[in-house]
Amino acid sequence: MAKKQETDTRHYDVILSPHITEKSTLLSENNAVVFKVAGEATKPEIKAAVEALFDVKVVGVNTLVQKGKAKRWKGKAYRRSDVKKAVVTLAEGQSIDVTSGI
Repeated sequence: MAKKQETDTRHYDVILSPHITEKSTLLSENNAVVFKVAGEATKPEIKAAVEALFDVKVVGVNTLVQKGKAKRWKGKAYRRSDVKKAVVTLAEGQSIDVTSGI
């Protein structure tokens, strides 16, 4: 196991929720987990938060920003919010069960 880090309340502000889709489920077969993260979160902050909250060793973090779609509701146009996601690759033998809470 990774060494136990101090759990800080800021870690809960960085990791918002797991992102559970078919594609993220396929990534879990390759020791990767997808999280929705804060828009201003950096890769080192994401790595530190995942290691502290889930007690795992993180090998790499890739981030992406999904731009919000332009939609219409009752004839009025609006735009969905942008969402930042992080694909967190874990060390061999490590896993996170995203269906259980923290």
